[in-house]
Amino acid sequence: MKALVVDDDRILSDLLAFTLRKEGFQVIQAFDGSTALSAWEDEQPDIVILDINLPRTVPALDGFAVCARIREVADTPIILLTVRAEEDDIVHGLKLGADDYVLKPFSPRQLVARVQTVLRRSGKVPLPATRPLGDILFDPGRRELSFSDGATVTLTHLESRLLDSLSLRENHYVTIDELIAEVWGHGKGNREMLRQLVRRLRGKLEQGQSQVTAIANLPGLGYGLLTKTEPGA
Repeated sequence: MKALVVDDDRILSDLLAFTLRKEGFQVIQAFDGSTALSAWEDEQPDIVILDINLPRTVPALDGFAVCARIREVADTPIILLTVRAEEDDIVHGLKLGADDYVLKPFSPRQLVARVQTVLRRSGKVPLPATRPLGDILFDPGRRELSFSDGATVTLTHLESRLLDSLSLRENHYVTIDELIAEVWGHGKGNREMLRQLVRRLRGKLEQGQSQVTAIANLPGLGYGLLTKTEPGA
């Protein structure tokens, strides 16, 4: 897989490139809008990680402009990086065709999880047939949980999407806003809907009397799928 990282902060760009290479990506770096478009045309990356605030070169192309140019001719997945927390800026980027956005500052691990999620949704990386989560086996394609005693439980579409989002960051917390966006889409869903969905998914996980897999809540932050390698560990 090939990733194009576009950010004029060279220290951050190098950190992102290093992190993505560790995950097996071939990484191309660009530091302004014009170079980014040339690199995209020449390299045809599988995903673009694009900072909104780029230097004013000639012609002046910020991240929004680069995103729009790419979307005119291709559906390459794009994740925007931004320090702009204003809703209007985020909505503008999504309307231009960005697949997701990440607010700075962020952890490289968080970005990798977002990259994996966007690539899976775009069909570039197929979901694994099954995914072990502690002592439970999750089949995303069939939306099914299999327990160690042989019992199985079917998940609803939303329950499966929630578990998919949590399992991609196993043993890490995911913010409430991130989960709402990933399960329902931007501008849809709310905190109460998420709370009820978490409650239903917890109930299904607990049907197998798992001792090592649980959804935890960190007040004020979000939820995490916490697992242990062995019961009682």
